[in-house]
Amino acid sequence: MASNRVTIIGGLVVSAALLAGFGMIADEVVEGETLVVDKAILMWFRDAADPSTPLGPSWFVEAMRDVTALGSFTVLGIIVIGLAIQLLLAGARRTALFVVLSVIGGTIISTVLKALFDRPRPDLTGTVEVFTASFPSGHATASAVVFLTIGAILAERAATWGLRAYYIGFAVLLTLMIGVSRVYLGVHYPTDVLAGWSIGTAWALLCLALAVWLRRGPMANEAEPEPVTSTGATR
Repeated sequence: MASNRVTIIGGLVVSAALLAGFGMIADEVVEGETLVVDKAILMWFRDAADPSTPLGPSWFVEAMRDVTALGSFTVLGIIVIGLAIQLLLAGARRTALFVVLSVIGGTIISTVLKALFDRPRPDLTGTVEVFTASFPSGHATASAVVFLTIGAILAERAATWGLRAYYIGFAVLLTLMIGVSRVYLGVHYPTDVLAGWSIGTAWALLCLALAVWLRRGPMANEAEPEPVTSTGATR
C-alpha cells in the first residue's frame, strides 16, 4: 500500500536527519563548543545567589521531580511490561515483541553512548541523585523510544484522525516535558537532552519502519488480527 511506503520512507528519512543532528551535536560537545551555552541555559533555571537551587516554589520543584521520574528506567520498565502483557493477552504477539525489542535496543544504545562519551554531569548539587554519565540523556532517549512507540501503536489502532493526532501529540508532549525537567533540575546539559531526543526518536522511527515493512512485506501472510472498534466491528 502507498501509505505503508510513505511510512517506511518517511521514517527512514527523518531518522537519517535526526542521526545527522545527533552527530553534529556530539561533535560540538566533544570539542567543548557547547559548554558556554549549556551552562548559560542551565542558569536560566537557577538562583544566581545559589546555583544549586532551581527557581520556583518548592511545590514546582517537586512537580518537576515527579515529571522526570516518568522517564526513569523503573517507571518506563513497568509501563513496557504492562503494555507487553496487554498486547500478549490481546493476541498481538509480534507487536508485544516489537515493543520489548525496541525498548531494549534503545536502552543498549543509550548505555553504550554514555560510556563512549563519558561526559561529566553539570557541577550542581542539591537536585537529584544521578549515577551515570551525562551525554546523551538516558531519560530523554528512553522516554522518546517508549512514549513515541506507544503513541504510534495507539494511533495505528485509533478510529479517527483526531484520536491519532492526540496520541502522537501527547506522546511528544510527555517526551518534551521529561527532557525539560532534566535541564530544570540541573542533572543534564541542554545538549544532553537534545541528543537524547534525537537518538531516541530516530531509533523509534527506525523500529516503526521495520515493523511496517515486516508486517506488510515478508510477513504479510501472518498478519495479526485487526483491532476491534468500540462498536465491535473490525477495521
